[in-house]
Amino acid sequence: MKVTTKVMTANRLGDGAVVYLADDNNWVLALDDAEVADGDDAAAALEARAAASAARQEVVSTYLFAVSVSDTGIAPVSQREIIRAAGPTVGTDLPATTPLV
Repeated sequence: MKVTTKVMTANRLGDGAVVYLADDNNWVLALDDAEVADGDDAAAALEARAAASAARQEVVSTYLFAVSVSDTGIAPVSQREIIRAAGPTVGTDLPATTPLV
């Protein structure tokens, strides 16, 4: 089965937090708040919006990744994205990061 449902992710430039692109063009911390692109055209639109945000130096390392969507929410398909969505695995004793504005 080919997976065509994707979400855009990046790292916020200010603190390195994993973020997801939402439909209001803001970057959010929760995967369930991300915009889901279903199909190539929607994915290309997410890529264009992410590239513009990266050019404004809001985020770095933008890329799409495959997700599954169910009644319980959005779930990453790959192990890498499951770990990224769960939060940092090191440095959890450091002070809290700056909240999104």
